[in-house]
Amino acid sequence: MSDSLERLYQAVVAAKDLDPAVSRTARLFRRGPEKMAKKLAEEAVEVVIDAVNGKSDAVVRESADLLYNLTVLWVSAGIQPEDVWREMARREHLLGIAEKLPKSAVKLPKASQSPAARQASRRPIVALESRSLRKRH
Repeated sequence: MSDSLERLYQAVVAAKDLDPAVSRTARLFRRGPEKMAKKLAEEAVEVVIDAVNGKSDAVVRESADLLYNLTVLWVSAGIQPEDVWREMARREHLLGIAEKLPKSAVKLPKASQSPAARQASRRPIVALESRSLRKRH
């Protein structure tokens, strides 16, 4: 499996500087990380919708789109597949390959804190364009 992702990664690297008029990959790079992230999120939602609706063939197709868009975002961020595989190996050593690391404990603001202090302790929210949850066909 990682061989396929490595080939995809190399293809994305090769395509990022092509003419955006003929390359979807080059267009995504020209539009920047915000557009890349939006496309990744859209594909993830499509995978979820198809999975919930029991459409296995569509889950396979949308998963391929999801991996493509994830790879584009990796290249943009300077992340190589080996970086992800190292993290997976580290996690496997800690908990097993089929487990996800728990999130660190989130400290809730104390009730006695001022509203400004509570607001400052919140994680930032990134807004994506609204979109119907129904898939386009």
